[in-house]
Amino acid sequence: MAAASAVSQSRSTYFRRSSSFWMVLIAAGMGLYTWAVISPSSFPYDLLGPVGTATKYVVENHNAYFRGGYWLAWLIHLGEALYALKLCKAKGITDSSTVLQWFVQTFLFGIASLSLLLTYNPQKKR
Repeated sequence: MAAASAVSQSRSTYFRRSSSFWMVLIAAGMGLYTWAVISPSSFPYDLLGPVGTATKYVVENHNAYFRGGYWLAWLIHLGEALYALKLCKAKGITDSSTVLQWFVQTFLFGIASLSLLLTYNPQKKR
């Protein structure tokens, strides 16, 4: 009985942090995207090489699509975070602080977090 209790406890609080590599990459990318959307005149296009050149072109010639893409990216992250809530419930992750961690991490880092939750396969009770 104690073993089953320990398993259900660990299932209810299961959480894995995304890889530092993906967290840094996604945070930098979304940070730069935010900067280019909010303050394109102060964005360091010249320091980013070909990425900066492409960004400057899109900002100057396709600004509406650039801004739309920005909001779409955040909307997708929100959808992934809401799906993470559903997955938590389906996989028996019930601790409210753990569920909140999954929601926030998935909102900020998207599929880098959601993929960890998707691959989690809790043991079935016998």
